Parts: sequence; structure tokens; C-alpha cells
Amino acid sequence: MDKKSIVPGDFKGENIMKKTDLNWETPILGVIGGMGPMATELFYKMIIEKTPVTCDQEHLDTIILGHASMPDRTAAILSKDPQRIQETAQKLLSDAKTLETLGADCIAVTCNTAHYFVDQIADQISIPFIHMIRETAKAAAAACPGEKVGILATDGTIRTELYQKALAAENVIPCVLDAEGQSLVMHEIYDCVKPGKPVDEAAWQIIDEKLHAMGCKCALLACTELSVIKADKQLNDFYMDPMEVMADRCLAFFGKKEVSK
Repeated sequence: MDKKSIVPGDFKGENIMKKTDLNWETPILGVIGGMGPMATELFYKMIIEKTPVTCDQEHLDTIILGHASMPDRTAAILSKDPQRIQETAQKLLSDAKTLETLGADCIAVTCNTAHYFVDQIADQISIPFIHMIRETAKAAAAACPGEKVGILATDGTIRTELYQKALAAENVIPCVLDAEGQSLVMHEIYDCVKPGKPVDEAAWQIIDEKLHAMGCKCALLACTELSVIKADKQLNDFYMDPMEVMADRCLAFFGKKEVSK
């Protein structure tokens, strides 16, 4: 096909099936990634390192859609534009249906904010999403029952109260940063991690101090770019990584026991 004749949206799951004749006989983990790419790479690394194996063939068969061109989820939410929000949801649904067509048994989405859209489309496919936010709320409740838990996330995730509601449902007290702290979180996400730059150490120190000043017993790195910071900075267990929780739940879904550490 001539490059000029390619129209966005032409590349569907059905076409992939015809071209690749995918016929894997083992369970398959589907991943909607690229949001962002470094976070997706880290998630797959988690899956690999947490899986107990003696050879390549014992790892999970995985299909990763690196949909880096997915519209910015936070920008769509904050726009309050129904058409823009619907278009983003439909792109996510198209990816989910592609994975379903290819034979995935469940889907993990490596973006916290995208779960706002996951909640809109989950009932339109026949395979389950491993819901990062709900699973993390359960993990936080188990680790810090009835305590204050900080939420470090994009403006979009904070605005939709995805984590606030999930934590409250588990009888945990959700805490969000003040305007200054939230702006520093967005700075770390959009000015540091996404462009591939190092963490702003001074900004992170202020964020950390604010969380402790609020009396938080732990804090959720509720944006997958912040998961990258945890890996780079080797943050301690005060910081809970939702993407790591999701990796654990994916392994549990397939009956894989996590490697002992």
C-alpha cells in the first residue's frame, strides 16, 4: 500500500489477524502501552522479573500495543469537551478490541489517567481489564488500614477523583497535595520524565516533605511516569507503585507466583 493512501484508523485488529495468522496456544497478557513509552518498558520489565521461570518458554506470552500517539489523557479530561473525551475513549476501545481479537485473555493499561476511559469502555469487550486503580486501593488498604494515603498523579487523575473514590471505598483516607505540590508533580511528569530528563531532586524533596507533613503513612505513585522515578531513585516503601501492583495482579490472574525477593 502506498504510504500516501494510508488513512488513520485503517489498521484494525482484523487486518493484523489476516497478516500474522496469530495462533498462540498459551494464555496471553494484552497491554495497552505507550502512555508513556518508558513506563511501558518498565511494566514489561516488572512482568519479566517477577515471573518465576527456568527458561524463556515459561514467561507469559504478551502482546504490547505501544500506542504512543494516543491523545494526552489529562488534556482530554481537563478540556471538558465531550467529543474530545469520547474520541479518546474510542481509541482506547479500538486498542482493547484489537487485543481481544488477537486472543488476549486480559488487558493491562500502563496509564493511571487512562482508567477514566477504561471505566467507560470495559463493558464493551468480553475480556477483563486488570484495573490498576481499584487493585492499588485494595493494596493500600491492606498496607495502611484506615490511615492517610497520599496521591501523586496528573491533574486529570486528581480532577476525576479516581483514586480518592477508590481509596475511600476501602476505608482509607485519601490526601492530595496543595496547588504548589501538585504543580511540582506535574513538573516531574511532563518536564522531566516524559522528555527523558532526570528527576528534579529539589522539587521531589518538597513533594516528599509535603506528604509527610500531611501525616501520610504512604503515598501512591499514581502516574506511571512516577513509577519510572521510583525505579531510577530507588525510592523506599513509603511510595507504593500502582504499576507494580498491577504487574502482581496480572501474574496472579495467570496463576503465576511472584518471585520471592
